[in-house]
Amino acid sequence: MLRNSTNCDSPAGFRRRWNVELGARARRNFALTLTGTTLLTGLFFIGYFYVQRHPAYMPTIMPRTKLDLIIPFQPQALPAYVSLWVYIGFGPGLQRTYAALSVYVLWMVGLCFVGLMIFYFWPTQVPPLTLDTTGYGGFAVLHRMDEAGNACPSMHVAVAIFTAVRVDEVLHSTGAPRLLRLLNAAWFILIAYSTLAIKQHVTLDVAAGALLGMIFVLPSLRWRPRAVANQVVEPEHDIGFAET
Repeated sequence: MLRNSTNCDSPAGFRRRWNVELGARARRNFALTLTGTTLLTGLFFIGYFYVQRHPAYMPTIMPRTKLDLIIPFQPQALPAYVSLWVYIGFGPGLQRTYAALSVYVLWMVGLCFVGLMIFYFWPTQVPPLTLDTTGYGGFAVLHRMDEAGNACPSMHVAVAIFTAVRVDEVLHSTGAPRLLRLLNAAWFILIAYSTLAIKQHVTLDVAAGALLGMIFVLPSLRWRPRAVANQVVEPEHDIGFAET
């Protein structure tokens, strides 16, 4: 069973502080996380653009809810939307071992694959945006890339909530301050809200994305490499699979 790392002593006999533990994990996995995240994101977008342009059926227009009508178009939310591509690196980057990182990636790949299959067999679009966004920097590029398809579920939200839960688990297990956990939650909320504020998604897309993300993240916390008591980042321990 996974033991709280704040209760795990290092071989030298002292208890590792949360900042030392997180720093060691981040340094160890930085190059692999940067390379792997870039590669997998590129592969995802190849599939994303393909199913967007070649769906199996005619797209369904997602309906707006009252919340969508209440939330105005807010171009200043674009940086929060784009920040997902930084945020997703924290999940794999803070894993304790290479085996844990690898299994994390497998769960994330499964999540993205299911999302793409939904887009292919049940293509959806957001309602046409009646606002003129040509005067807002970045939106022209975003709309060329994302267009209006692949709306439901919001993969932005699905991937963000997967990351938020896994990062929160790491922060909790290492004894990090509550403030960091709150900042992690706030980052996720900003990303989810930004999808509505820049009108890339409607509320139903966000709800479906959150559900899809939870379907994958909850079992990912249970079925993953077993942590070893008294383990610190440096040794290559680990690993059989267990319910942790």
